[in-house]
Amino acid sequence: MSDGLRSVSIVGIGQIPVQKVNGSSLREMGVQALQLAMQNARVDHIHALFVGNMLADDLQGQKHLATLIASAAGMRGIEALQVEAATATGAAALRMAYFAVASGEARLAVALGVEKMSGGGATQSLAKALDAETEIPTGATLLGMNARLMQRYMDTYHVPVDAFTGFSLNAHANARTNPYALFKDKDVTSEMINHSRVVDSPLRVFDAAPICDGAAAVVLTRTSEARAYTDQPIRILSSSVATDWFRVADRTDPLHLYAAARSSQDAFRKANIHRSDISLFEVHDAFSIMSCLALEAVGFAEPGQGWRLAANGQIGHDGVLPLSTLGGLKARGHPVGATALYQTCEIVQQLMGQAGPNQVPNAKLAMLLSLGGAASTGLTHLFGV
Repeated sequence: MSDGLRSVSIVGIGQIPVQKVNGSSLREMGVQALQLAMQNARVDHIHALFVGNMLADDLQGQKHLATLIASAAGMRGIEALQVEAATATGAAALRMAYFAVASGEARLAVALGVEKMSGGGATQSLAKALDAETEIPTGATLLGMNARLMQRYMDTYHVPVDAFTGFSLNAHANARTNPYALFKDKDVTSEMINHSRVVDSPLRVFDAAPICDGAAAVVLTRTSEARAYTDQPIRILSSSVATDWFRVADRTDPLHLYAAARSSQDAFRKANIHRSDISLFEVHDAFSIMSCLALEAVGFAEPGQGWRLAANGQIGHDGVLPLSTLGGLKARGHPVGATALYQTCEIVQQLMGQAGPNQVPNAKLAMLLSLGGAASTGLTHLFGV
């Protein structure tokens, strides 16, 4: 905990099922998740609302979303601000809510993420997280950028494409028993993954997270008051953010996620814990290659070896390092602005021992790593009981 900041805890969570298409409007989805989180915390008012959303301006023609949702929820007079950090947007909203409480500016704050990606145009809008002057004009997309990184990794370390299969296999196995997951009840085998359609060589369908709709929220308050709302508050032990060179082409080693490494090291230092203390890791598995590179950046694996944790079955609930424990971005779904808030809800469930068949045994410390754009931003949050 940084000097002068109060300890912060999560006292309520709310999430709606991730769907390919949600029939509700963007504001209705946001209000629903907000109300579920407040009901879970047993509060009827909050002081601040931070809404994470990346695509509403493009896809729904809507700006000023935080105040829109606050108004729709009947909350007049509160602080309400929209937060955006590309594909790490949900984590940025969480960080802002954390600071609002830690600084003393708000006693009760909500971090809410909401995204409605259905209806077309999401891929082009997501590409705006790249350089608009030098990358987008060449036809670059996040999908294509990750395909190039995956190919470079395979060439550098002489790794076949099926070495990455374990990441998707684990995510889908975990999503099967998550009632909020897009791919709940869906059986996925190694054969299905290995023979799936190639969307941008070498990326296969099962190597990329789906386009979908969703909303999730968490309620934060001072740790010193948290038990007034719940008998099992979950502490945010640290929050950290770092950046890399914006363009992948400008990085000396594109396979080293500098922002992820820097933010995680800083978060570990602030919380005074070692990575070996982590009970579970909610990684930004928008693409299989990002799971692999993140494991290496944080130090859970040596360069060129991250895929082995998945290939050797070490990332399951009973593994050395449980990953994507309720399906991750790949199988729970990746409604961009809401993604990190879904992961935060899932971390709270794990640390409270309420993850059902997905429960990680003796979960005490959890890590959330979110990546913005082509990993040009890294946000790390650590949580404990």
